[in-house]
Order: sequence, then structure tokens, then C-alpha cells
Amino acid sequence: MSADPTGWAIDVQGLTKRYGGRAVVDGVSLQVAPGRICGFLGPNGSGKTTTIRMLCGLLRPDAGQGHCLGLDIRREAAAIKCQVGYMTQRFGWYEDLSIRQNLDFVARLFALPERRAAVDAALARLGLVDRQHQLAGALSGGWKQRLALAACLIHRPRLLLLDEPTAGVDPKARRDFWDEIHRLAAEGITVLVSTHYMDEAERCHELIYLAYGRVLARGTQQAIIAAAQLTVWRIEGEGAAALIAPLEDAPGVQSVAAFGNAVHVAGTDAALLARAVAPLQARAGLRVRGVAPTLEDVFIHLIHDAQDNFATESAS
Repeated sequence: MSADPTGWAIDVQGLTKRYGGRAVVDGVSLQVAPGRICGFLGPNGSGKTTTIRMLCGLLRPDAGQGHCLGLDIRREAAAIKCQVGYMTQRFGWYEDLSIRQNLDFVARLFALPERRAAVDAALARLGLVDRQHQLAGALSGGWKQRLALAACLIHRPRLLLLDEPTAGVDPKARRDFWDEIHRLAAEGITVLVSTHYMDEAERCHELIYLAYGRVLARGTQQAIIAAAQLTVWRIEGEGAAALIAPLEDAPGVQSVAAFGNAVHVAGTDAALLARAVAPLQARAGLRVRGVAPTLEDVFIHLIHDAQDNFATESAS
């Protein structure tokens, strides 16, 4: 079993991938320690899936280098695939086969020596024993998710790459899934998981925020919020939503977003921001107060200020 002498499960620098002359991943560097859960966040089209595929050997980077599980991502991609469990965005198993048959198929792909025992263990771990003969196509989203995770784990990988694994499943299934992810991390498995859900991001040990192919922020939740140096005002009450457009043009306001029945106004110049919202404090029916920035405030702020690499190239 290979081990990275630096101690990192993932250690890559300058990963770049271009399609049609445009960089969908542009110089991404990241390091993840063994047994850590790293949240990979960013809007659709930000390069998360492409980065994940380069890490597990499915895509060859146009530039950049590094190691995954101590193996060179360029020269040893085949060996990396044997030690990684990759769960794709969409359910990709055979819907006309049962849960057990699908897992047996995966065990055959990895040429596991004690195939039946491996399938039995995967069924037991994900609570699939009672449904093992049910066709995959008849499963709900939550049970398909369990099958997909069982398939990822059957060969005992050291790294899990999970690409929006909880999209389309109910809240209880999401909670159960994350409980299992934390159990796996406690066993020493490293997890890189992409998600759009802020509550899931908060369950990660560390975070990487990607937009337009570039890393905009990395670190723990607390470190990312602190580094943003963001001031946030919350405006709630009748007519709050109508204030979004006029506030966007006010001096000091860098981002405005609706949060349920309220509006969050954010910026890094506290004095200018205070002046922008001051006239609203005397308006009847509105409640205006300063609040601590949340992770979602920071990410909205980051994407608001980020430069769209596609727009830049199309304009040049």
C-alpha cells in the first residue's frame, strides 16, 4: 500500500483542464490529510466534477502535478482507481439488477478474492440486507444512494470522492448518509465531497470553495468566515425583498441576497455599509440589525466578486 511521504492523502498543485481553449479548472491546488472530510463547494460549472475526475485518474490534467494516496496522478492513475471509491452525481448502477447483483458485479470488477463475503459485508454496513433482492430501479432516491455508497466501499478504498451524493434525497436520508461518512472518516478513510447544501458544508472538517475553475477560499468554516472580514446587516419585514435592487447600487454594498423573508446586505467596508442601510432603520415595518456573517453570506460574497473565466475569454 503506497503512502505519501508528505503525509497527505491528496496533494496536488496547479491542476488545469481545458476544453475548447477554455480552462474549466485553472491552477487548482489542494491538500487533504488522511481521515479528514473535505467539502468541495461552488456553483454549477465551477469545475468540481472535473477536478474530482483528475484526482481519481479518470481525466488526465493538461497541466499540474501531484499525488493521490501517495501515487502520482499522471503516471499511476490505474493504481489510484483501485484505491478510490467514486460516487457520481447521477445513479449509475443497473436498474434491472437487484441490489445484491449490482454489488456482486462491482466485486467482480475489482476481482475481490472472497466476493460473497465482501457483498454480505457491504449489504450489512449500509442496512441493505432486507432489500438485497429488490431491483435497483424500484428503489427510492435514499435507497439508491445507499446502494451507490455500498458499491463505493466494497473494495475497501482509502479515499472516497463523492460528487453531490445527496442531491434529490430527503432530509432523513441526508442525515443518515452524513452519519455514515463521519463513521468512515473515524476509521481513517479520507473523504472529498462536493455539495450545495450549507448544513452539509458545516459538517466537514475543512472546505474548499471553487468558482469558475479557481479556488477562492480554503480552510475550516471558522477560518473562511474570519478571512472574509465581512460585515452583514439583516433586513426583515414587509417590503424587504423590494430593497434588493436599490441596495445593490449603494456605496459599500458588495452583495445582497434574500434569506427566507429577510435580506442580507454584505460588504467589507463597515462604515460605508452602515451608511447604506441607515435610512432603512427608521422605516416603519422594517427591522434592520447587524448579524454575524454565515458561511452562506461569505460564499455569496465570493461568487459575487469572482471573475467569470468564460465571460472573460468570450469578450477577448
